[in-house]
Amino acid sequence: MKKTSKPTQDLTPREIVKELDRYIIGQNAAKKSVAIALRNRWRRLQVADNLREEIMPNNIILIGPTGVGKTEIARRLAKLAHAPFLKVEATRFTEVGYVGRDVETIVRDLTDIGVNMVRNEQLASVKEKAHELADERLLDILVPPPKTPKPESEMSEDTTRSKFREKLLSGALDERIVELETQVQQMPLMQVVGPIPMDDMGLNIQDMLGNILPKKQKQRKVSVSEARKILAQEESQKLIDMDKVTSEAIRRVENSGIVFLDEIDKIASAKGQSGGPDVSREGVQRDLLPIVEGSTVNTKYGMVKTDHVLFIASGAFHVSKPSDLIPELQGRFPIRVELSSLTEEDFVKILTKPQNALLKQYTAMLETDGVRLEFEEDAVREVAKIAFEVNEQVENIGARRLHTILTTLLEEVLFDAPDGIKQSELRVTKELVQKKLSSIVKNRDLSRFIL
Repeated sequence: MKKTSKPTQDLTPREIVKELDRYIIGQNAAKKSVAIALRNRWRRLQVADNLREEIMPNNIILIGPTGVGKTEIARRLAKLAHAPFLKVEATRFTEVGYVGRDVETIVRDLTDIGVNMVRNEQLASVKEKAHELADERLLDILVPPPKTPKPESEMSEDTTRSKFREKLLSGALDERIVELETQVQQMPLMQVVGPIPMDDMGLNIQDMLGNILPKKQKQRKVSVSEARKILAQEESQKLIDMDKVTSEAIRRVENSGIVFLDEIDKIASAKGQSGGPDVSREGVQRDLLPIVEGSTVNTKYGMVKTDHVLFIASGAFHVSKPSDLIPELQGRFPIRVELSSLTEEDFVKILTKPQNALLKQYTAMLETDGVRLEFEEDAVREVAKIAFEVNEQVENIGARRLHTILTTLLEEVLFDAPDGIKQSELRVTKELVQKKLSSIVKNRDLSRFIL
């Protein structure tokens, strides 16, 4: 992604949409909604303290068939948000009392992401200092200081150390083997009996036992270049204050955290249906409600409030409707955006316009095998036309149809290219596309399996 002129969290809604346009074709209404929601994250933090707590996020539901860009919008938004961002599938969770993950793990996972984000920022800020300290430790191994230094030897010792430092920094010693002593934390073999996975427990067992269990020293023989990395990591960990990291991470999660809740339609029951798994589906909705409304969840880093976490839900809703969600949960998603089905012209743009366009991907992949791939404009339009027709006739899976069509079209060259069997240049014409795919499209029953 090209660097923008300002930090991503300060982008205006128009600039956010412009960034999304580089990867996602169409769906302007959805882009506008998420752009406003992301900008509102920043706006709220600029408001006076007494009013800031009263400004609640306007959660969003994205409604549309599969393959039209809902998840891609979330992926790209995560890169722009510069905030703790978590994408989860609603189907992963079960009602409290059933075996499976409970919805509070959403907050715990989001907090983990926040802590890792802040920790990595802190590690980057102390990287230079950590490398300096690591080099000094490595010099102590390469040039051990004398146990009883004599005054006359101090000058020669400093000179030797300086020479080794120059060699170390120039890379002349990179291949030399040194013996390094590192710490290995011994953890007891533990088994948690019951339906709650270890990562879902609100306790940090390692932190609790870290000061009790003895730390084992391990001798390793590694190259100087590898030793510098190991020692720099150890020094980096010593230089950062994990208490500050944790408090900053919790602050970010509570004020800027974003959760993308995919497949929310799968936990909605169509009207008139009841019993069986639907009871559990409604139970998951009831469990989600306090998290979305705002509650306090116990995590291994402390208590985390969800009042100002932004939730973006999405679903195809081809069986159920948003109105089939329980009324309380509907009320917590006041903004609803319908994504439109993709047209033939949209498919043409998807194949060619975005920075990660499919044709660019296949061209780059085949170049690694020495094959130059070129698509004529008529061929691109024919691929788009076939994708649109198959979606209309069989099942609409949106832009994902293009993946299967291109794989079928290029199957032979993808298979033969590494062996150099085919020509070094492949020009795809409209006639070639029709020859490879027309018979499949005409046979609707066969296309159900192949496309």
